[in-house]
Formats: sequence, C-alpha cells, structure tokens
Amino acid sequence: MSGVRVLVGTRKGAFILTADGKRTRWTVSGPHFAGWEIYHVKGSPADPNRLYASQSSGWFGQVIQRSDDGGATWKTPGGGVTKEPGEMPRGESNKFVYDVSPASGKPLTTHQWYDGTQHPWEFKRVWHLEPSLTDPETVYAGVEDAALFRSRDGGTTWQELAGLRGHGSGPRWQPGAGGMCLHTILLDPRNPRRLYTAISAAGAFRSDDGGDTWRPINRGLHSQYIPEPTAEVGHCVHRIALHPSRPGVLFMQKHWDVMRSDDGGDSWREVSGNLPTDFGFVIDVHAHEPETIYVVPIKSDSEHYPPDGKLRVYRSKSGGNEWEPLTKGLPQQDCYVNVLRDAMSIDSLQPCGVYFGTTGGQVYGSADGGDSWAPIVRDLPAVLSVEAQTLP
Repeated sequence: MSGVRVLVGTRKGAFILTADGKRTRWTVSGPHFAGWEIYHVKGSPADPNRLYASQSSGWFGQVIQRSDDGGATWKTPGGGVTKEPGEMPRGESNKFVYDVSPASGKPLTTHQWYDGTQHPWEFKRVWHLEPSLTDPETVYAGVEDAALFRSRDGGTTWQELAGLRGHGSGPRWQPGAGGMCLHTILLDPRNPRRLYTAISAAGAFRSDDGGDTWRPINRGLHSQYIPEPTAEVGHCVHRIALHPSRPGVLFMQKHWDVMRSDDGGDSWREVSGNLPTDFGFVIDVHAHEPETIYVVPIKSDSEHYPPDGKLRVYRSKSGGNEWEPLTKGLPQQDCYVNVLRDAMSIDSLQPCGVYFGTTGGQVYGSADGGDSWAPIVRDLPAVLSVEAQTLP
C-alpha cells in the first residue's frame, strides 16, 4: 500500500510525519535541526529519498541541508555530515554565487552579491526550495532579498538566475510585511523551460526559456495600497498554484483577492466570490480535480487569524467564485492562529489528502479531500511550511 510523508518546517526545527495509505495512524520524527528556523522542507519528485531543507538562524546564517534517505540522516552538501538531528555540520557550507563583482570580476559566495555600487549585500534566508520534476540533483531556491538560484549538484553550489533581477523592474520591487521574499517557484511539467515565481511585494513572473529571461505577469491585478493600483509590478502576491494536468491554469492568493488565470498568467480575473474575506496566504489544487481549489481565509492584513475565531478551510469545486466552508474536525470557536503561505499541501492518493499547519503548532490532515479533518500532531513550534509526499 502506498504511504504518505508530510514534511513540516517550523520556527524551531523540522518534523517528518509518516503514515500508510489509510492515513489514520501517524509516526512523528523530529525535531531535526532543533532550535533552528526551518523555512521549507521539500522532497524530490524524481527520488522519494531525496529531501532538501532550508535551515537558518539569526546567529549562524543560512544553510541548505540534504537527506538521501528520507530524512533519517542529513548533510550539508559541500560540507560535513550532520550526525544528530540538531547538530551543526562540520566543514564548508553551501556556496551561493550571485553576479560577479564589478570590482574584481570574481564570483561572490556565501550569500553575497553586488548591487552595482560595489557594496556587498547578504540575503537573509532561503524561503522556498523547489526540486526538479525529473532530476534529484537539480533544485531551485527563492531567497530574501528576492532572487532566484539553481543548483545542479544536489545543493553543493548555487548560481543565480540573474535574468529575474535583471529584467528591469527590480528597482521598483518593495518588501511586504514579511520581507522582500521570493516565496513561490512553480515548474511546468509539460514545458521544462517554463518557470513561474512570485515575490512579495513585486508580483508574479514567468520565464519561457529555462530561467534566462523573465517578464511580469500581473495584468488584471489591482492593489489599492500602491500608487498605481494596476501597475506592472508592486503587487503583494502571497502564493500561486497550478495542477499538473493543466499547467496553463494558475490560481493566486493575493494580499487581497483570490485570482485565476487561464493563459499562463498573461491575464488574471478575480474569483473570490462568496468567501467571508479574500485575504489569506495559502492556495492549493486538488490532486485529481483541477477545478477544485482550497484557501484558508484570514480576517485581514492586520488581524492574522480566522474570521470570528473559526478555523475554516474553504473549497471551490468550480475553479473559484462559489466556495463552501469545510469545518468538520476544525475548531469553531476561540481559534486565533494563522496559516502561512507554504503551510498547505496535498498528496496524490485516492481520495487525496489535504494537510495544513498553523502558527499555533497544529498540523491538520484530511484523508477525504477536505470533507473531514483531524489533528495529526499538536503543540509543535509555529509551522512555517507543510509538504506532502506520496510514497511507493
């Protein structure tokens, strides 16, 4: 019987939840990298044993960790082996190479880049890791301040895909409340040269040549909090999602508004419909029904908790506009948690499982597409990311 592995990143370590195909009894492993912020953990679609994790600390900086055995052991590619879940590896860390220094012409490493004035900048953290769909050695990383990297050697060395920052709109990007983060990376399963990214607060971007060149895809977005509400860039996009069977159809949870595009992001239209509020962070698509999507409405951009203190996932089976609340098994009073942008994921079993984590440390799962929910684990540190893997 197939199984499921749910990878959870938190403020104080990573946790790995595993179950068989029934998804009724779960085993919890962790904390891995105890005490560290684990912004994102994700597995390779090409190799179920290959995992990548973004490990960061205000004291020690940013480290990419890799596991080749499903999370049993970890190592820093290019550095030492992490023998214990919370132990720092010994040896050299990952190398991130931005543009060459205009002063020396030499590549810059260890998180530095030059902004054209010969002043080094350091990025704060890796927000999102996106392994290749076909090659476990290739993985993309989105960082804060916003830039996109790719590694072709399992995370040992990283090269910036500089065409994104070099597009020309970069000087007009502004940080959102969470920083100027590149938080979403989508890979088109039908066109390996097409990639999507989203940046807070710049908007969504698409490349059709493998990441060499990029263009904004924000036509139809309206943001009343910026000087030009329909500007080419400057929109605070929280998350975008697609279904592998229809990669040209995109869904977006914006700072305000739930949006849909049927032309690969060339144009967008609002599908917030009857949601109680159109503010939120997560959005995801059902594994087998490309018109079924999920969001978690949050009261407002200043009150980051569910409306009326009721934790509700909303599902649309029509690709938006018509939404139904999913409440069975979720707290419906005195609940004031948030669900962050990378904290929802869906497995590919039948029926598909839906999972999300909260800033209160709960991870909820549904084995029936959202009809009913149960807590898999409670009282973790605040959950930053949730990723589901279907295991053979």
